[in-house]
Amino acid sequence: MPHKKYAQCIDACNACATACNHCAASCLREDEVKMMAKCIALDIDCAAICQLAAAAMARDSETAPAICRLCADICQVCADECARHDAQHCQACAKACQKCAEECRKMAK
Repeated sequence: MPHKKYAQCIDACNACATACNHCAASCLREDEVKMMAKCIALDIDCAAICQLAAAAMARDSETAPAICRLCADICQVCADECARHDAQHCQACAKACQKCAEECRKMAK
């Protein structure tokens, strides 16, 4: 099964998508939602690209390395934004995004 060689990256992408979706939903419940707008938007983008990357790797798509390079870039931007916020869900999301960015960079080499 070719996708087994991508198992760590697929797992990191799925974990990141979950963390981003949770972060976006949690940010929407914050008192100052407007201050969280950029975080929410990046969470949504990041979750979407992570899901696409995981699916591409599962299919052993020839475009998987290019998708993973883009995923790493978006994860890094999301991690940087989430790290700016003190909320636990943002900090957890930043960590998941950073891990995913690292795994995607390794996969895309």
